[in-house]
Amino acid sequence: VAMIRVRVSTGEAFGSGTWDKVSVSIVGTQGESPLLPLDRLGKTFTAGSEEVFEVTIPKDVGPVLLLRVHKVPPRLPGVSPDAWYCRWFQLEMLPGAPLRFPCYQWLEAAGSLVLRDGAAKVCWADNHLRLQRQRQEELQARREMYCWKTYVQGWPHCLDEVSVSDLDRNIKYSTVKAAKFKLKTSSAFTELKIKGLLDRTGLWKSLQEMKRMLNFHSTPVAEYVFQHWQEDSFFASQFLNGLNPVMIRRCHSLPKNFPVTDDMVAPVLGPGTSLQAELEKGSLFLVDHGILSGVRTNVINGRPQFSAAPMTLLYQCPDHGPLLPLAIQLSQSPGPNSPIFLPGDDTWDWLLAKTWVRNAEFSVHEALTHLLRAHLLPEVFALALLRQLPRCHPLFKLLIPHIRYTLHINTLAREQLVAPGKVVDRSTGLGIEGFSELIQRNMEQLNYTDLCLPEDIKARGVEDIPGYYYRDDGMQIWGAVKSFVSDIVGIYYPSDAAVQDDQELQAWVKEIFVEGFLGRKSSGIPSSLDTQEALVQYVTMVIFTCSAKHAAVSASQFDSCVWMPNLPPSMQLPPPTFKGQAHAESFIATLPPVNATCDVIIALWLLSKEPGDRRPLGTYPDEHFTEEAPRQSITAFQNHLAQISRSIKERNQGLPLPYTYLDPPTIENSVSI
Repeated sequence: VAMIRVRVSTGEAFGSGTWDKVSVSIVGTQGESPLLPLDRLGKTFTAGSEEVFEVTIPKDVGPVLLLRVHKVPPRLPGVSPDAWYCRWFQLEMLPGAPLRFPCYQWLEAAGSLVLRDGAAKVCWADNHLRLQRQRQEELQARREMYCWKTYVQGWPHCLDEVSVSDLDRNIKYSTVKAAKFKLKTSSAFTELKIKGLLDRTGLWKSLQEMKRMLNFHSTPVAEYVFQHWQEDSFFASQFLNGLNPVMIRRCHSLPKNFPVTDDMVAPVLGPGTSLQAELEKGSLFLVDHGILSGVRTNVINGRPQFSAAPMTLLYQCPDHGPLLPLAIQLSQSPGPNSPIFLPGDDTWDWLLAKTWVRNAEFSVHEALTHLLRAHLLPEVFALALLRQLPRCHPLFKLLIPHIRYTLHINTLAREQLVAPGKVVDRSTGLGIEGFSELIQRNMEQLNYTDLCLPEDIKARGVEDIPGYYYRDDGMQIWGAVKSFVSDIVGIYYPSDAAVQDDQELQAWVKEIFVEGFLGRKSSGIPSSLDTQEALVQYVTMVIFTCSAKHAAVSASQFDSCVWMPNLPPSMQLPPPTFKGQAHAESFIATLPPVNATCDVIIALWLLSKEPGDRRPLGTYPDEHFTEEAPRQSITAFQNHLAQISRSIKERNQGLPLPYTYLDPPTIENSVSI
């Protein structure tokens, strides 16, 4: 007979406690104990509690392997099971150190759950048959619960769910987050409905009237955008630090379908130089929205919408001067019907050309940079993780904070944003069909380099363009994440062979390649990993994509769009085919109608800010790792991020428009909005 203390921690969130009866059985190398009820006088398992129970084991079961948790409702008529969020169990036995069993899961109905002690183990390190079987049973159960489906042909595959309400509670929003999200949504729609804007299908009366949207929920950045949106230097700077800072690339030779001449650009370049000289010097940059060429467009309020596929040439002024636009062509086919617009053109011609570029930015950003790369791909990482890695795996422990709520927000997006009759369908220039076509096109081009920031920066040739804060802050965060991942990989994988021999890891990587990248070898996405270095790079990419990359391209949306002419979601007149016809009235007639403007701005307001229950990058209140070495690595990572935050805040003090989207405290661990 042995006396054991069982310490239990219940989550703090609303509804975490339970009235149900909980008992445990201890599985050891020599057998399993009988059920040990965890019961005492008064209410047990209240939210936020940490309680100690003393239980007696009638026989020695040997060294502990597993803890089996059982939950049943009290035997009262009409009482149904009451969900419980358990943080962890701890067994305290003499002699020996306490054994911590991380849980961090909801236990819903009556049933049982098997937990392992907190030591992370790769599959080849599990030498007991019972533990090996437990890994396989856990993964089998998860694969039956989380299945793949094709949402749209040619898109990454996604979670096969019936609806949000049917999702497993372990991947759904917390009660608090769900309530705040719902409240925020309804208050925004109500406000714009009361103002008479949400249902107005006509044009805006003037730019002055559009200012009413700034009263909706303005921010300091939105005010700055309003003040400076017509300036060439601000227009150019948004390719570096706006909501889509991933397209600008150095231009060493002009594309044949963009016939810019020396005479065209001489007024901006000034005397003593030429296009060829600046190309050779590396001071010219190109933003090419060619992927939009010929894409299907939408119908809004019964009117067909239009799209352009512009090319924008930019010039970096010497001595850290501003980046400036040199020329804009609104199609991929030069000729008399596709003029090249220049800064010296009539004011309305030039402003309209720039606004067409900003509309192209909206389409490419929302469909590709944001939806595809910052939502659909993280969902692939998340779903493959749940299906292929058991909870005791070090990479599961490392990555589980970075997939929190991702399956829920993406399911919501499929129900509320990209479904027929929803925002993308009713209020954007491309609509669902255009978005789908863009994603299918981009999936054919997407490669591993695009997803790894240092390689992407190098491939685009933008290592030294000044004032590129997305690059500067992103590279610092990439470095901090890589250092952290390298520490964790070093603890659990002593050699390249250890990486190769981890069949669960290889299955995770292979599933991402097959389900996420549709098995396309030309993508360069690994289908297996052979070295520690390759593993570190891959996991760094996953964490960066799910946290910093999403923050940079999501948190900036409302700031960029609430002054709508800076980021029009649709265009109601076709692109101009010659110069000299634009004026204030035709400019406003080209912009989206009032109701579509409001619809999109509400959506981007909701998607730009976490509705409560936040966990900033590196914040890990769920202690999945229990050993000392990974815990020290977490502390070092948090200190590294704090140092980066201090340097960003210091830099921002000297900027007229601070870049805050990659300040670590503002970055969420996961894609959760």
